[in-house]
Order: sequence, then C-alpha cells, then structure tokens
Amino acid sequence: MKKLLTLVTLLAGFSMQSQANTLFKEKEDAIEYRKAAFQLIRYQIGDMGDMLKGKVPFDAERFKQRAHNAAQLSNMPWEAFIAGTDKGDTSALPEIWSDRATFDKKAADFAKYAQALATASESGDKKVIAKAFGKWAQGCKDCHKSFKD
Repeated sequence: MKKLLTLVTLLAGFSMQSQANTLFKEKEDAIEYRKAAFQLIRYQIGDMGDMLKGKVPFDAERFKQRAHNAAQLSNMPWEAFIAGTDKGDTSALPEIWSDRATFDKKAADFAKYAQALATASESGDKKVIAKAFGKWAQGCKDCHKSFKD
C-alpha cells in the first residue's frame, strides 16, 4: 500500500509538473505565481491566527471564510515548483528538487490539513477549529523547515 501511495504521489507530481510547464512561459513567472499564492495564504493564516490568539475578536463567519479561502489556496503554489525555478528571486531550497517525493508529500499534507480546517470551521466550535488550525500551521512549519531558506 505504501509503495502504491508513493507511486501515485510521484505520478501526480509529474502530471502537475508537465501541466505547469505549459502554464508558465518564463521561470520567473512560476516563481512570482507561487510567491503570490503563498502571500495570499499568509493573509488567511494571519487573520485566523489573530482570532485564535485573541488579538482580534473571534468571528466564526469570518474564520470560516478565511479557512475556505485557505483550503482553495493551499492547492495552488505547488504547480509552480517546476524545473529551473530553483534559481532566481526565490527562497526555495534545492532539496525540493533533490527530494521531490518528500516535498510533494508535505505539499499534499498541507492541502489536506487546510481542507480539514475548512471542514472544522463549519462547526463554529473554537476548540475544534483551533486543533485543526494547529495541524495546518504545523504543516507550514514542517515544509519551511526542510525546503525554505
């Protein structure tokens, strides 16, 4: 089963890579695209984090909107990690390309945690939401630790 999952992950990565190669005319476009996607994610996570930390009042409806935005956005940046985008204005580490299977797994987990957060946000229960948010935030940190300068 583990081998099958690894194969599926690798094939999905190759498929995304070939589609992305046709999406971006220049390598710089891919870098700009993924940076923009991460910036939008950062806005979502910042607002939700502030609500959970009590820096701003918790608003269940606004949190739900942010969580659903995050779930959609969390699928976006990965298609822009194409060959040749390890050079230029990027803080992506070379390990992304030398250990692509691990990178793709972390990216898939990040998107999965974001979807779980969106689902948890539907409950309006701050404790349930906070737990899901923690997993998603940890997914961010795990990837940054291994693959971001």
